[in-house]
Amino acid sequence: MKVSIIATVKNEGEAARPLLDSILDQNRPPDEVVICDGGSEDDTLAILNEYRQWLPLRIVEAPGSNISRGRNLAIAAATGEVVAVTDAGVVLSPNWLEALLEPFADESVQVVSGWFEADPFTDFEVVLGATVLPAREDVAPEAFLPSSRSVAFRKSAWAAVGGYPEWLEHSEDLVFDQALRDRFGPFPFAPAAVAYFRPRSSLRAFYRQYYAYARGDGKANLWPR
Repeated sequence: MKVSIIATVKNEGEAARPLLDSILDQNRPPDEVVICDGGSEDDTLAILNEYRQWLPLRIVEAPGSNISRGRNLAIAAATGEVVAVTDAGVVLSPNWLEALLEPFADESVQVVSGWFEADPFTDFEVVLGATVLPAREDVAPEAFLPSSRSVAFRKSAWAAVGGYPEWLEHSEDLVFDQALRDRFGPFPFAPAAVAYFRPRSSLRAFYRQYYAYARGDGKANLWPR
């Protein structure tokens, strides 16, 4: 089974390295990595190109694309039967991909939910992560809708529901998840497939991440989340 990892980036710079290094450290390496750049103006593209010597990495350049469009472009370019999706700003556990793929041994499985946990650097980030994120033991697997920091699906399932909703600037992964669930039913849960991410470092940054677009002023940069 050929497997592609995809992600989107924009102006990530050196922050892209931890994600790429964690992909290099996977127990089950991907057959390819496809990353869509949304128009970086820093050294993100140079860093991505550097990693081509170590990873089977393809880069899709799509200036001006939102995160949904970027994901759809990366998935369309991917050649794997199964696509594993993550985000910039994430560090993947070494068995992340291996754990996500195990349920696909059953050919009826179309989507697998991974897990995500905060990797806080400051006291504020510890509190924020504990406040806004569910605990793993509180998750009901049959009802859990995964973040696109940590999810895998068959490319045919993505196509069947029309991909990520490009008309949305936030919460696009939940709308996409719901479309998949409506079509294919509940997803197997792979709690060992952990993606670690750093919470926002201030209330202002948290507000910009989650609420500014809902307010309608359009000033928040929601890429990356």
